[in-house]
Amino acid sequence: MAEPEVATKAPESDAAEVSTASIVPGDTPAQTGASMGGLGEHCVKDKPTPFGVGPSGEMTQLGGIDVYVSKPADYPHAPSKLLLFLTGATGLHSENNQIQADRFAKEGYLVVLPDMFSDDPLPGSATYEEEKDPSIIEQIKMRAAETAKSFLIDMWLARQTPEKVLPILHKVMDAAKDEFADAVANGGGIYSVGYCFGGRMTLLLAGEKPDTVMWGQQVKDEEAGVVKKGPYIKAGAIAHATLVTREDFEGTKSPLAFVCVENDQLFSDEIRDHGEKHLKENNVECEFKTYSGVPHGFGVAGEYEDPKIKAAQAEAFDQMLAWLEAH
Repeated sequence: MAEPEVATKAPESDAAEVSTASIVPGDTPAQTGASMGGLGEHCVKDKPTPFGVGPSGEMTQLGGIDVYVSKPADYPHAPSKLLLFLTGATGLHSENNQIQADRFAKEGYLVVLPDMFSDDPLPGSATYEEEKDPSIIEQIKMRAAETAKSFLIDMWLARQTPEKVLPILHKVMDAAKDEFADAVANGGGIYSVGYCFGGRMTLLLAGEKPDTVMWGQQVKDEEAGVVKKGPYIKAGAIAHATLVTREDFEGTKSPLAFVCVENDQLFSDEIRDHGEKHLKENNVECEFKTYSGVPHGFGVAGEYEDPKIKAAQAEAFDQMLAWLEAH
């Protein structure tokens, strides 16, 4: 069986690639520089937190899984809708991810951000810090450190499969249906937004998939025949997804909006075009919008100096919010 095409280069080609200058001043856009095992720099390190802003939600547990929950100010006195917020590799404890979740809460959504990685945090994840004008020696040291880090990220990423991650999400969603039954009922189901790694998970939750271990289900009697389950979300919005394969689009049923980055090696034109064609041919409501001059990962909260990136951030959020509101 042929290997499914993934929207990234092979790790060995990434390691051999020579880094090039960014087209965005002071940043590394998706179309330049090496990726780390299928993840971009913005997938594994946070930009500085927006000035004067901090998380407003709370840490708790659902289904035995650590989650960050952000609620509208007038909940439960006013009706809300449940939104499952799936992050990039920086995960649950990233303040930028939490702030981004808070933004949806301010728009009336009860947001649940789960620890998808289940106490297996990304190696070396930290707030993004960039040294200006490093010396040649420092550049060599940083290159060596990045090579070692890339290997660790490859190993970490190999563990984050649908077989591991989807059961965690099902536990959280099942518990949320009980804990926040009013929000689920008010929205007619669960909504989801996914960024980077979380984008692929949102795509998978939007589909009808075989009830097998590969798609995060329990071990079944193989002689019982193939049973399909899903979709698990009412609608979803996905920003700069990573690691998406052609197969991931199969069985998609729920309406989906995609925030894409121009020339993104982590969500290639070929994968994007295939996905859009497949969804439309199968009468799945979808929207694809491509943003130029922005780095992969731009849609998550973070401080950028370039006003064009800031404007694109706001536009992408509005696109995702409008899609959820329309469904």
